[in-house]
Amino acid sequence: MPSDAHAPIAGTPVSGLTATEAARRLAANGYNELPRPDRRPLPRILLDILAEPMFALLMVSALIYLLLGDLREGLMLLAFATASVGIAAAQESRSERVLDALRTLTSPRAQVVRDGVRLRIPGREVVPGDVVFIEEGDRVPADIHLISAQDLEIDESLLTGESLPVRKRPASSAAAEAVTPGGDDLPVAFSGTLVVRGRGCGTTTATGRHSEIGKIGAALGGIHPEPTRLNRQTRRLVRGVAVAGLTVSLLVMALYGLVRGDWLQGILAGLAVAMSMIPEEFPLVLTVFMVMGAWRLSRARVLTRRAAAIEALGAATVLCTDKTGTLTQNRMAITEIRDAADLAQGLDPRGDHPADVTRALIRHGILASAQTPADPMDRAFHALGRELDMSPAGPSWTLVKEYGLEPGLPAITQVWQADPETNAIVAIKGAPEAVAALCRLDGPTHAAMLSAVDGMARNGMRVLAVAGGEAPNPPPVDRREYSCRLLGLVGFSDPLRAEVPAAVRDCLSAGIRVVMITGDYPETARAIAAQAGLPIAPLVTGADLDRLSPGEQAVRIREAALFARTQPTHKLAIVKALQGTGQIVGMTGDGVNDAPSLKAADIGIAMGGRGTDVAREAASLVLLDDDFGSIVQTIRLGRRIYDNLRKAMGYIVAIHVPIAGLALLPLVLDLPLLLTPVHIAFLEMVIDPVCSIVFEAERSEADSMRRPPRPPNSPLFSRALLMWSLLQGTVAFGTVALLFVGALRGGLPTEEARALAFVALVLVNFGLVLVNRSFSASLLRAVTRPNPTLWTVAGVMGAVLAVTLAWPPAAALFAFAPLPAHDVAITLGAAAVMVLALEAIKPLWAKQLRL
Repeated sequence: MPSDAHAPIAGTPVSGLTATEAARRLAANGYNELPRPDRRPLPRILLDILAEPMFALLMVSALIYLLLGDLREGLMLLAFATASVGIAAAQESRSERVLDALRTLTSPRAQVVRDGVRLRIPGREVVPGDVVFIEEGDRVPADIHLISAQDLEIDESLLTGESLPVRKRPASSAAAEAVTPGGDDLPVAFSGTLVVRGRGCGTTTATGRHSEIGKIGAALGGIHPEPTRLNRQTRRLVRGVAVAGLTVSLLVMALYGLVRGDWLQGILAGLAVAMSMIPEEFPLVLTVFMVMGAWRLSRARVLTRRAAAIEALGAATVLCTDKTGTLTQNRMAITEIRDAADLAQGLDPRGDHPADVTRALIRHGILASAQTPADPMDRAFHALGRELDMSPAGPSWTLVKEYGLEPGLPAITQVWQADPETNAIVAIKGAPEAVAALCRLDGPTHAAMLSAVDGMARNGMRVLAVAGGEAPNPPPVDRREYSCRLLGLVGFSDPLRAEVPAAVRDCLSAGIRVVMITGDYPETARAIAAQAGLPIAPLVTGADLDRLSPGEQAVRIREAALFARTQPTHKLAIVKALQGTGQIVGMTGDGVNDAPSLKAADIGIAMGGRGTDVAREAASLVLLDDDFGSIVQTIRLGRRIYDNLRKAMGYIVAIHVPIAGLALLPLVLDLPLLLTPVHIAFLEMVIDPVCSIVFEAERSEADSMRRPPRPPNSPLFSRALLMWSLLQGTVAFGTVALLFVGALRGGLPTEEARALAFVALVLVNFGLVLVNRSFSASLLRAVTRPNPTLWTVAGVMGAVLAVTLAWPPAAALFAFAPLPAHDVAITLGAAAVMVLALEAIKPLWAKQLRL
């Protein structure tokens, strides 16, 4: 225990715990920090990963290559599987980092009383029952029941989302009250919140996991994201194709052995069929698209923390957005003033009106504020003073008297003396009712002031009244003895971000519902919603939700446009309820209170600049520049990525049809073996994945942001896409099969016919790339549409193909014979005819393919 003790506390009503009792409670309750989650050991992670069908198939395929003696391909697949384990291990540590970020919000040091002496101890050693002192600038180390307070205001925005600090009042009894964060005059200071004014003392009621911030940590730890739809769909597809491929493979082996009596040839043919049908490219292509998608998002100043969010972006149907720090700038600014002479008229403090109106009002507001401000409204007064080039207090001015907040009189009064020869200046700011009482307003003036305050509040402003006067010497003990006059009203608001209205319009035009969820008051929520272009009704409060059953909650949530006065549990419940109706939910936020809903949402989007570490760690995407407009660009990129992924997957299915068909063709027609495992390994592990990268670089479809989100339950492989892919594959198979069979029937040697068919297959492969570049564009657009990667791939493909034909060792490995130029011309013509035929058919499928 640290021993940096101070002198005993004079007049302290409590002596605190003894060191012995504190040690006992520390042993019983544990440290004042969030518990670290149990972490799976590496062997367990490895077993879980290998149990996944996709990765299990990778391992099986690698073993097949190794058994065939192809070490290069086998080791490559093993390396990819190993990398997958590493990624899973990194994902496993994410929740740990979220909780670590929560721990950093607790004060590293705390002032407590032990044995009647004030000590500074590590915040993690605070125990229930400790008497804790807090003052301006401190992070509250634990949940504390206040027994004394002086001008105490605390910023609870991390827990509530409210941009303004709240007043605290002491309670005469140390008994804990069941209160939640938010609202003025509560006798509890919550762990992790920031003291912005005054000082206080209280008894610790909850530490660690039992505090309010600890409950958020527990909620985070209990959220386990489900496998994404894309993962589930791909898993089912791979499993089904794998079973079919292995079944056909065994059948081929048996038929070769029993019908032809050539078991070795049967094993080779069976392996070729299995490898041709198992879609090994899927995991590689998925990885390429997720990595490249994250890179493209980073260029838009969006950091991707969970790759699954990239998939979900294109399907987002609801965007739940916090108000403070997300739609607004999370800073208070003076947006309206009203002169006491005409309270019905609102004035722009920076506008064209008599300067003395603004200067007198703002001057006294600054004089009533802290000179080194921590309070947001104090900072707003000083900021406007600098903007108007005002310096109300000179170097010789002295603060001679200060009256803080009092129960029933929430106002600040400060008395300044410029020099001994002049009267002191009294400056007052505070709640309008309190300032009205200090100014002894008459009935009509009081009524006019209240009417003005109500109007400003309906526009989402927080209103303070400002008064001034002269002070006698010496200043009186009771501030009510001053003779002061009302100078006017000052309206504060958290300004809307400039980019928000346009971003909201883009979301709505893309069919995405935008819902605002805030801890602020309903009037403020409506005002900000109106400025942002959001509907202002129906509005539901957290209290409304608390009164409803789960079923009734779901109905209200589905209908609501705004949510106000919500707690973290409400935000999480809203996200879960929307997901329960089949919605794909995006959630934006920046505070600790947003972390559980950010983690639970399909797409959690945190503000990177003003956002807390907790929000950033819990989110799947982080806006690095806090630009709400980046969300629209992110959704556009998400739709592009998903569209291009469907094109790539459809192409992979299409190209597997001729590969599998050509592997089976010799058995059916009693022809020489056309494709061996070496040929198929070459096609699948070199050409197909490289060609798939072309689709990742494709531009967005023209209507990507003018169509509604895809249905949440829409499969990656819709019936239309699957049928279109199979049709393409069948035409491609027929083209190559006719060339191969015709070449053999025409008397070409087997090696030359094999080379002819293989070249045709590679060219047909490239033709399928052109056909699948767009779901609707014409052949001319498919060729001229900008995509440098396409032509790079075409050049690489042509070079590799030339090497396999012209370099004797490669030709021997592939069992090729030299191919005359006219035969190459035939293959080019056949591939061109196939492309033209498919482009002629494509318009019949275009509408269904875009769904």
